[in-house]
Amino acid sequence: MKKSILFLIFFVATTSIFAQATMTPELLWQLKRVSAVGMSTDGNSIIYRVSTPDLAENKSSAAYFSIHVAGGSAKPLDNIEGLVKDKNVSPDGTQLVYSQKVKMQNVFGSDRYSDLSKSNVMVYDALDYRHWDTDHDGEFHHVFFKTIGDDDSAVDIMAGMPYHAPQQPFGGDEDFIWAPDGSSIIYVSKKKVGTAAATSTNSDLYQYDLATGETVNLTEKNVGYDTQPSFSPTGDLTWLQMKRDGYEADKNDIIVRHMGIDINLTAQWDETVQSYTWDASGKKLYFSAAINGTLQVFEVNFVGLTKKAIQVNQVTVGDFDVTSIVGISGTSMIVTRTDFNHASEIFSYDLKSKTWKQLTQANTETYSKLAPSKVERRWITTTDNKKMLVWVILPPNFDQTKKYPTLLYCQGGPQGALTQFYSFRWNLQLMAAQGYIIVAPNRRGMPGHGTAWNEQISKDWGGQVMDDYLTAIDSVAREGYVDKSRLGA
Repeated sequence: MKKSILFLIFFVATTSIFAQATMTPELLWQLKRVSAVGMSTDGNSIIYRVSTPDLAENKSSAAYFSIHVAGGSAKPLDNIEGLVKDKNVSPDGTQLVYSQKVKMQNVFGSDRYSDLSKSNVMVYDALDYRHWDTDHDGEFHHVFFKTIGDDDSAVDIMAGMPYHAPQQPFGGDEDFIWAPDGSSIIYVSKKKVGTAAATSTNSDLYQYDLATGETVNLTEKNVGYDTQPSFSPTGDLTWLQMKRDGYEADKNDIIVRHMGIDINLTAQWDETVQSYTWDASGKKLYFSAAINGTLQVFEVNFVGLTKKAIQVNQVTVGDFDVTSIVGISGTSMIVTRTDFNHASEIFSYDLKSKTWKQLTQANTETYSKLAPSKVERRWITTTDNKKMLVWVILPPNFDQTKKYPTLLYCQGGPQGALTQFYSFRWNLQLMAAQGYIIVAPNRRGMPGHGTAWNEQISKDWGGQVMDDYLTAIDSVAREGYVDKSRLGA
């Protein structure tokens, strides 16, 4: 009898291990969304936000927390005012820079014809009537500043200009900053209208002088994107720059204006920069970039006008995405991180010991009850004899003696990176959990495999890139566990 009971206990235990729950659409919706606000002003804690969706109400509730950079228990916060440095407050603490919509053009029928107040038409005479999912409605985002506590003192530094700052629809307050001495504001704008705006990527950095009201174009000589302005600890203007007009996926480089000279820190590096942050010493910058199917942190030294060599080194390595650099505390870099099986959480990375520590645990309990997908990194030979990385995501509780329907995942862009992302719109963990094998190729056109690979899709959308896709699915379909009668895309 005892043997029978022990066997039953063992059977139930092992069955639960081998038949763990898997991700569902409902469970994906319920996951908490973690986003870092920033480092506390004393540098000892991270302030972060957790959003919890409510399916029935179709909305989310948000709560703020702080956690020590060394880890430990999270502390709930009633509000975060004053806990994180506000970059939009002037260096002397008296003024605030912000953005606000301003009506500049009559687009709606009711604007043009007072007797047609119930009309729902929009009238255009040129392109740029819609960008992504945002209609051009005649309102433009402008940059303002005011004395804190005095709304009547607000000044529109772009008054009369039919241009956006921040850039729309994707720009945010990273598009405007105070100069270190508080005497001016630097902002990003593409000062073109209509068809010219729709076909150009020539955004520039503009400097507005508070005392004179004059505006100067700081990057007039460059005809591509100029974005993400900041200042180094020693006061050097820094930004990201693309060279070619009209090319949205051009190589993005870090530029530092030092003693009047523009220095390209990543000119000789064969990849493209996503975002960056200065080290407190002012002697190097950390930046994020796609590399071999992941997002990682790199560092580049700043040598000024000396003859020392500029060197780019990879800091983090692994099958995950470092989605943002929150800040640096001592030898610890605070970042947000994802992979195909896990939504964003906050981690610390020790720059000396090269070790990781997960600080937030918003979804740890949920994931502990789920069987993860096994993720394989494969290198496949393309039709033009190149090596292509292909992510293969296997269903949870995968059994290689069975046959599985298989999906070819076709990443859009067409020049966006396919890395270890975790999306709430197209989620590879969820797809695999429905019993599919997912084949996700890093085909031609994706950054992270050199600029030549990234550019090869340009004007050839139906060419080699399609052969890359077909080669990937054909290669994986040779496996005995792939049901060749059930292949989809």
